[in-house]
Amino acid sequence: MIASITRRGFVAATGALAIGAAASAQNAPKDRMKKAIKYAMIGEPLPVVDKLKLLKDLGFDGVEPTMGDKVDPNELREASEKTGLPIHGVVLGSIAGIEAAVDRAVLYGASSVLLVAGKVDEKTPYVKNYEDTQAVIRKSIPYAAEKKIYLLVENVWNNFLLSPIEMARYIDELGSEWAGAYFDAGNVARYGWPEHWVPVLGKRIKKVDIKGYSRTKRDNEGTWKGFEVPLGDGGDEIDWESVRRELAAIGYTGWVTLEVAGGNREVLADLAKRMDRILGR
Repeated sequence: MIASITRRGFVAATGALAIGAAASAQNAPKDRMKKAIKYAMIGEPLPVVDKLKLLKDLGFDGVEPTMGDKVDPNELREASEKTGLPIHGVVLGSIAGIEAAVDRAVLYGASSVLLVAGKVDEKTPYVKNYEDTQAVIRKSIPYAAEKKIYLLVENVWNNFLLSPIEMARYIDELGSEWAGAYFDAGNVARYGWPEHWVPVLGKRIKKVDIKGYSRTKRDNEGTWKGFEVPLGDGGDEIDWESVRRELAAIGYTGWVTLEVAGGNREVLADLAKRMDRILGR
């Protein structure tokens, strides 16, 4: 499952991603990962078109809105066209209304819809959630395939798909090239190591979310407090070099989207630099 390449080779391949760090999305080398943020992270009180222009000026390659963002979809699409900043995907965050989210992705010229496959709790048995959510996704796959939009299941804290082997099986059983994984490296860090997940999920990974995480803060202050660390340092205990190396090993050159609190121009500029360090740009 893991390609036969030496660790030294992994590092060499990853180092190549730094070439052309100052280039725009249109001129970026095809073998480097593309960096984006969630639309809701833009904290400047600006018109939509100026928000996207800000992201482009800061070196971001794209943006990803959610279905629930308070922005007119047509205005956002027009802003993307005017600025040349792509909207690469749409976050649905559930499996309710998949076809509407696919239509939104088509409107934006995006390539994917992020899904969350239900949840397991005291009222929802594991097997029931497994079978029921697969059935809903399967029903929407023909529509998504017709529109050429990927349906990507993300690993979240829903007490479900708790190992990469299980997640790979779940996706494979959907039986379509238009079903894949939206791998969240930060979410994994609560109970595992993201660099262990990447080689197992392999080519199923179509897109990646990132955020920092501290297991120390988790243990001392509470589970959600683990996210309250600066990306890449200051207590972030994710081994980003290893994550990047494993992504390079599977030939991943797609979108990597940051999912944190966000803020004003100064905050976003700092986050852009942190992403560059993590991605080796």
